[in-house]
Order: sequence, then structure tokens, then C-alpha cells
Amino acid sequence: MQAIGVYEFGGPEALRVLDLPEPHAGPGEVRVRVHAAAVNPADTLLRSGVNAWAFAGVPGPYVPGLDVAGVVDEIGPDTETELSLGQSVMAMVTPLGGYAEHVVLPAGWVVRASADADHVEAATLPMNGLTALLALDLLALTPGAVLGVVGAAGTLGGYLVQLAVHAGLTVVADASPADEALVRRLGATEVVVRAPDVAERIRARYPDGVDAVADTALVGPRLLAAVRDGGGYARFRSGDEPGGHEFGEDDRVAVRAVFVPDYAGRTDKLHRIRELAESGVLTPRVAATLPAAEAALAHRRLEAGGLRGRLVLTF
Repeated sequence: MQAIGVYEFGGPEALRVLDLPEPHAGPGEVRVRVHAAAVNPADTLLRSGVNAWAFAGVPGPYVPGLDVAGVVDEIGPDTETELSLGQSVMAMVTPLGGYAEHVVLPAGWVVRASADADHVEAATLPMNGLTALLALDLLALTPGAVLGVVGAAGTLGGYLVQLAVHAGLTVVADASPADEALVRRLGATEVVVRAPDVAERIRARYPDGVDAVADTALVGPRLLAAVRDGGGYARFRSGDEPGGHEFGEDDRVAVRAVFVPDYAGRTDKLHRIRELAESGVLTPRVAATLPAAEAALAHRRLEAGGLRGRLVLTF
């Protein structure tokens, strides 16, 4: 089968079209014929070798990809599942491996895709949707609370705005002037100008501080100044990852680490993402599609920044 991956870590040019053995579903598993795979920042981290320690002793090639959508084309023996052959589905793949024509996953990791979404749209939902949902679950805010979302125009930030508004939260978000209309359409109650002093801008609107912030833009500890005493902060990168920050001891604000593999296999959560997409609460964010063979170009475009949606590879 065709896949996209690297034998040696490096820049986007390290990505290669690979011819790998076709996998088959075993007991408790299903195989998905992948038609679309979203390109996420985690994919570039794998390709560059930042997380190479996680693959110590594991021979290559290494195949990126956390989000896939396609159809079930094989169900393993003795597998109990509501899925059927030929059904359109979506899934989060961990630890990566989604840039491939076929992926084999535990049946509980796969759900039917939203009835209104095509494969490309569906591929943008699993990982980013689960990450946003996990962040809100960890922050545990009640209706009426105020959430700051920094990086609101991005895919993850946008999903957070939509889910938060649906949960009855007041959302104050940041945006550049060019993105303000987009962020307001997503549901933000208030918008502050995106700038290095975003914490002070939020605090100016809420002098006592907001109840929590979700830092999808990786601003780091200085964003804590926007949060009231006893509030929460959702972080999306660990301190040893590019763009991540170390946090010292601070009992004033609870820092919650959002680690989306914690929701791997949570069929209930993935079903929830699908339901929210079907009801229009979540709107898939597609920046552009590219053939899988152009994955290197997709990685260059992602790393250049400025995208307002996910690039999606098609197989």
C-alpha cells in the first residue's frame, strides 16, 4: 500500500512516498481505507525528529498522521462493532500512522462520520475536536463562566470557541483585524486584538480576570495574568516540545495539560464530536486539499503559518 513517511528525520523534503505491506484487521479491529488525512503540527514534530526519543529502538519508516477519514473495508474476526463494511468513518490514530492508504485500529477508536461531511471535512474533526473537548472537560467550567481563547482563528482555537459557546460559556477571543469577522462568526462574545500584550487586553475587559484561558497560540506563562485567582489555564504543549513553556510553582492558577492521547479509544467522546458536527455546532475547517504525494508541500505550508483551517492529504 502507499504511505507517506520518513526513514530519516529532517525537513519536509525528508517525506517520501513509501510502498508498505498492506495491514489486515485482527480480532477486535477494523481496517479503514483512508481517503483523507489531516496535516497537524504533531505531524511536523514527528517528521523533524523532535520526538525521536519516543521511537528509540523502533525501526523506520515513521509515518505521520493523527486524523483519518475513509471507509471500513475489513472487520477482524470476533469483532463486536456497530460499524459495517463500506461505511464512511473517521478516527484518531495514535501514535500517528495516518498518512497511509490503510490503517488498522481497535474498533472502539472508529466512529461513523458525520452524515453531512465528506471525507476531507471529516478528517479535520477527530484529533482537533477531541483536543478541544478534553480541554473543556479538564477546565470544568460551568455555564456563564468566562473563557479566554488565544489563537481563536486557528483550527483548534476555532473548535474551542464553538464548543465553549455551545456549553454556555462566555468567550473572549483574540484575533487580528483580518480574522475578527471569522472569530465572531464562530461565536466569540468579545474579541481583543491579537498582540503580545493579549493578557493585559483581556484583563482590561475583565478586571477581575477570566475564569480560564485556553492557550492554543502557545503564549505561555505570561497569559496567566489574564486569569482570576483560582482559575484555570489549558496548555497544549509540554515544556520540552517546540513552542512549549515551563511553568514554575504557582498556586494561583491551575495549569491543566491537555494530552489528547488520553481520549484515544474514548468512543463516547468521538461520537460526541460527530454529533456536534451533524448538529452544526462544529464546522469542519479545511484550508486546502493536496494529493498525498505532495505531503512535503503541505508541511511547508503548515510551518509557514497563517492557515485558517487544516490542510488535508487525499489518498
